[in-house]
Amino acid sequence: MFKKFAVLFYSIFVLNLVSAQHGEATAEAGSATTELSEKDKVSKENKEFINHHLLDAHDFTLMVDKEGHHIGFPLPVIFYDNGIHAFMSNKEGFMHGEPTEVDGNFYKLHHEKIYKTDAAGTLTFDEKGHATSEKVLDLSITKSVLIILLTSIFMLVLFTGMARSYKKSQVPTGAAKFLEPLVIFVRDEIAIPNIGHKYKRFIGYLLTVFFFILFLNVLGLMPFGINVTGNITMTFFLAILTYLITTFSANKDYWKHIFWMPGVPVPMKLIMLPIELLGTITKPFALMIRLFANMTAGHIVVMSLIGLIYVFKNVIAGVAFPFLTLVIYLLEVLVAFLQAYIFTMLSALFIGMAVQDHEHEHHTAH
Repeated sequence: MFKKFAVLFYSIFVLNLVSAQHGEATAEAGSATTELSEKDKVSKENKEFINHHLLDAHDFTLMVDKEGHHIGFPLPVIFYDNGIHAFMSNKEGFMHGEPTEVDGNFYKLHHEKIYKTDAAGTLTFDEKGHATSEKVLDLSITKSVLIILLTSIFMLVLFTGMARSYKKSQVPTGAAKFLEPLVIFVRDEIAIPNIGHKYKRFIGYLLTVFFFILFLNVLGLMPFGINVTGNITMTFFLAILTYLITTFSANKDYWKHIFWMPGVPVPMKLIMLPIELLGTITKPFALMIRLFANMTAGHIVVMSLIGLIYVFKNVIAGVAFPFLTLVIYLLEVLVAFLQAYIFTMLSALFIGMAVQDHEHEHHTAH
């Protein structure tokens, strides 16, 4: 087996070497500079492709043909500027960054943000290249918003049907056969160990956030540029929900341990007070960054490995990078489940810390 692998690797290496030598022999004078510029061009295209995959968009692109035409469908563009304005994103010139007239005013799309401009499409920039022109309040149904709405509707229909099936029989049928183990897992392995006997108050939220993140993570593995959980706005919103539930569900023991820790000397209490208050903010911040960073990093790695095939353009790259991409992609499938579990588990942990009873302290006081 090892000999066969060695022969295969040697054959690929020889083919790649012969191809490289042939390319050098047939290159024209000054081709080194041309090749360098060509690589720079490909690298720039790869970076734009990765950004397009990661960032939100005002249209939904399914694929791009050989001529560079985007195949997909438009989405509603809705924004407020002295009134609500709405049109479809396929309005002439809008998605190409050209000035678009709406009710006598001109607007321009730049890096997926809508700016007020003039008939010539003039925008002002600072020394760092950031646009400083006036922005409008964008309320558009973007690609991420569309996926969030569709996922929410899908979950509502799916779990409503699942609940109705249990009214007829306790034996799971249909989708419940696959979802029931996950529901039991969230209840028995996440909610009960971290929250205790009060878990029933929060199990609805924990199940919702677990399956919501899981479905969005899985959709993010599709080649359509769906990267909702890689959007820090989305992870911020989810973290804020956990923070609000934790804060408004917390009992007096929780706040007592933050503002005036029992059994601690008064000077240390004064020192620990700002640290404990800061801790209430760093917990949801950790939730937000952990989900955002892990999902974004995975997408960047997969897209970068694919882009390297077009940068090197040789046999070894054509064999090695697709294999590495497949390995990382399979790892991303695991990460999709893992991040949903971690977010839900940490949320349950924070909620449990806020609602747990410190009965031993009350007994000591008596």
